[in-house]
Formats: sequence, C-alpha cells, structure tokens
Amino acid sequence: MTILRRSLERGLPTLFLLNLLAGCLGFLCTVPATYAQGSMPAVGKQDTGIPAGGNWKEFQSEDKMTAAKKIRFELEADTLLPDSDAKARVILFCVNGKLALGDFRPNLRIGPPNRASFWEGKPQMRVRVRVDNSSSRHSWNWVNGNFLAMDKDTVRELIGAKIFKVEFDTPRGPQIAEFTPSGLDLALVRKDCSLKPQKP
Repeated sequence: MTILRRSLERGLPTLFLLNLLAGCLGFLCTVPATYAQGSMPAVGKQDTGIPAGGNWKEFQSEDKMTAAKKIRFELEADTLLPDSDAKARVILFCVNGKLALGDFRPNLRIGPPNRASFWEGKPQMRVRVRVDNSSSRHSWNWVNGNFLAMDKDTVRELIGAKIFKVEFDTPRGPQIAEFTPSGLDLALVRKDCSLKPQKP
C-alpha cells in the first residue's frame, strides 16, 4: 500500500497501478498452492500399471514392514454394466510368488449371499461361469457386499481362456459381466503367482 500511495503522489497512471497490484496479489496467492503441491502427492493420481499381455495390467509393490513382494493382475470387463460407473474387474493378488486371492469385482451393488460354505460357514453367492464353451456353477465367498472371491480352479481356467463370463445376482436381477482374458503372459503369471492354466 505504501508503493501505491507514493505512486499516486508522483502521478503515475491509475490503470498501471491497478495492474501492478493485481499481479502482486496473484503471485502471493500462487506461492502457497505451489508449495503445497510440491510437498504432497497429487490427489487422485492412480498407478496405470504395466501391460501384461492382452487386456491385462500388472501392478507391483512391496510391503514396507515385511518386504513381501506384492503383484496384482487386473482385467477389465469388455463393457460397462447397467447402473455402474466403472467396468467390472477380475483381480489376481499374488504375494511372494503365490496366489493369495482372486477377486471378481462387478463395481455395482451385488445381491445378498444365497448360501453358506459347507466347511467355513462364510456367506457365499452362487454364480454361473462360462469359460470358452464350457459352463458351470460355482459358490464364491461374498465379501462385505463389495466383491466375490473366486475359487482357485476358476482362476486357473480364467488365465488360459479366450472367453470368460460371470452371471451373478444384483438387487435388480441377474447380470452378466463379459471378459476377454486371452493374451495374458502366462510365463509372467507362473513366475509371480505359481499359476498354470487348466482346461474347464
């Protein structure tokens, strides 16, 4: 403000002074924002993974406390399901070279469990699975209404398949998620998850 007062006393043009003042204020406002961006990770930035053959992506990380090597393979569905904002996914989680979990994530609200597992008593959903030209029924663990945990045999069939479809229950009735798993680097999956494909 002292600069402004002195400039007015000297008779400098008012428009020039206003532009100078606006520029200074703009600079002062951007300094804290720039500092904050430099000190914090970008919000919403997602790891895009690396290609693993076909439509598959691979993601790698390491547990900071145990140094366990974590690998996950993700396959997105071919199309978007009704009432969903994101495509369904199949995710294989592998830890220290072994499969830990195979997930089917429809990315929409799924129906309630319709049976309990015989051995563990966990809630399950009965689904129908198509692998290439073979169709079968499976009971997958229902996890908090968010996703279904696939059995290991289905995961083995999936990684060697050309066509993979899952029919599952939703509050609005059955839905079918369709995937194209062909092209996956099977040598990579064998190394990172100790998995080999099998025929249905």
